[in-house]
Amino acid sequence: MKKPIQILILIFIYCCGANNIIHAQDGDIPDYVGENLEYSIFYSFIRAGTATMSFQEDSLSENYYIKMDSKTVGVANTLYRIRDIYECTMDPLTGYPLKAIRNVREGRYRAYNVVEYDHHIRDDSTVVNSQKSGIVVVPKEIYDILSAFYLLRKKCISGTLQKGDTISIKTYFTDEVFDLNIRYIGKEKVKTEFGKIQCYKFNPVTEVGRAFETEDDMSIWFTDDPNFLPVKVRMNLRVGSVRVELVDFSGLKHESSLKL
Repeated sequence: MKKPIQILILIFIYCCGANNIIHAQDGDIPDYVGENLEYSIFYSFIRAGTATMSFQEDSLSENYYIKMDSKTVGVANTLYRIRDIYECTMDPLTGYPLKAIRNVREGRYRAYNVVEYDHHIRDDSTVVNSQKSGIVVVPKEIYDILSAFYLLRKKCISGTLQKGDTISIKTYFTDEVFDLNIRYIGKEKVKTEFGKIQCYKFNPVTEVGRAFETEDDMSIWFTDDPNFLPVKVRMNLRVGSVRVELVDFSGLKHESSLKL
């Protein structure tokens, strides 16, 4: 797996359609201001990278600001030298993204793009302005990957999901529209850096092909507490396995089942 450190925001990219879909609605606004999460990423048994995610309030604009910063470490850094930064400015009233930045450095490869979203100029759609691709019209209620990640947490913690239900969120990522779908599996105790923790388990419906052998080769676990923290991600790939594990956190709004 050449880019295991992207897994936290790419856990949805290979998703396809499913039944019993619950659609995201306006007003599902994440309440995670001040939260900071730190992860270690493993490829098989090798620690390959780190990632941090933060959710802050911009004191100047009063918008929300989300950032993910990931990089390779150790042997993986010698081989690939990856440093990827994703940023999102989000409207605190609607939860929709206003601007998303993708800043990627992977070996000699470089990519930088800024995407701006206008959710109000049209009643039936959203207008997106990408520095790379120009202006395009996309479906209404669309998110970037980072705002979609926090919307998923907010949506799932509502307590209305039943086993087999699938959450669907439309996103615009790398200048394409993706329908992100993730199926709720049920509750499960999972081993973490903080001991065995009761969690909610979800499986993105993965696309069978070059990377995955079955539709259930990816799983993500969220804590069964009011914070709904993503504590672990696992991918079973044709060429190995990737694990993403929470190792540190701060700024939580509620008491956590995890103890530092």
